[in-house]
Amino acid sequence: MLSRLWLCFIILAFIAACYQALFNQQAGTFQDVMDAVTAMATLSVDIAIGLIGVLAFWLGIFRVAEQSGIVDKMAAVLSPFLRRVMPDIPAHHPALGSITMNMSANILGLDNAATPFGIKAMQDMQTLSPKKDTLSNSQILFLVLNTSSVTLFPIAVFLYRAEQGAAQPTDVFIPILLATSASTLAGLIVTCLVQRVNLLNKVVLWYLGAAFALLTAVVLYFGSLASDVLAAQSAVMANVLLFTFIIVVLIAGWRRQVNCYEEFVEGAKKGFEVAISLIPYLIAMLIAIGMLRASGVMELLTQSIASMVAFIGADTRFVDALPTALMKPLSGSGARAMMIETMQYHGADSFAGRLASVLQGSTETTFYVLAVYLGAVGVRHARHAVACCLAADAAGITAAIAVSYWFFG
Repeated sequence: MLSRLWLCFIILAFIAACYQALFNQQAGTFQDVMDAVTAMATLSVDIAIGLIGVLAFWLGIFRVAEQSGIVDKMAAVLSPFLRRVMPDIPAHHPALGSITMNMSANILGLDNAATPFGIKAMQDMQTLSPKKDTLSNSQILFLVLNTSSVTLFPIAVFLYRAEQGAAQPTDVFIPILLATSASTLAGLIVTCLVQRVNLLNKVVLWYLGAAFALLTAVVLYFGSLASDVLAAQSAVMANVLLFTFIIVVLIAGWRRQVNCYEEFVEGAKKGFEVAISLIPYLIAMLIAIGMLRASGVMELLTQSIASMVAFIGADTRFVDALPTALMKPLSGSGARAMMIETMQYHGADSFAGRLASVLQGSTETTFYVLAVYLGAVGVRHARHAVACCLAADAAGITAAIAVSYWFFG
């Protein structure tokens, strides 16, 4: 499915460029598209090279964590839940630990740590896959949870809102939590239905209930704080937890007489190999997305939706923030630019400005995640991964719009 979608992106970009040239007298669109090809190819290499150091460091730390037994202990916490929603992963398999680490980093909004742990998780699950060029069920569910993962501290969104002059930059905190939770839950349900996994299992329900209780507690606590205090506390908490984890891993390794330095170096060696292997996959996906954006497809789609909404007499205020929603699955930097542009044009505290902020924090950059993780294990056949990821995205966008009307409408 991913290959067909990739081809559709490029063909749509060509059709849109032809439309712009023939009907809008904008022949320069073809130049814009080809400029986007060059820019995205360069960006792909920059991203891969920029990942080398981060991947090397965290894969080194993860290697020490494995040897010291920390990963096994962390995996034990989520193992009962993961083994029921990912039944093809046996008990005590290394994949359970790397999945746990990735999910923990994602929840804290620590992207630099989440990506290396995610790549490690995909590689661990790949050892169980009967078809090495095809995603397994567990890998698909893992991808869906990553593209829709709950982030407790969307610090970047707060900072951009503050830069654009928002009176309360963190007033979107609770709406973002609710929207991204809806996205994750929808992705989990859809994927498990497709894979015929029973979510009504008592253990699964206990874990989901505990997650809901924790989310409620976080909302109640942080929702009561002033904006500056919330931003400061969330940033400090995330970084303290991360640094503490590093120290605990090294001390645990020392106590078990693990040669931490040598194990770290062995793990770090893989960082360079993995980062370089990602380049072809990143180039393929980012070029298609760049062509799609430069050709004007996103603008045409937004205008069409606005016309349909106006025709049926519905509230059209949400349409002003739709460029962020439509761009987010395709490009993180593009969605960020759309969010900032919306806040600049309509105001950071306008309905459109707040909704764009909620949309930015409610889902992940789906096709970037797919390109990175599939590239890390050399998989060509994504099966139903794209459809399930996009279903989670759609749920997140719908929830973001509904919650924004509830809070700010």
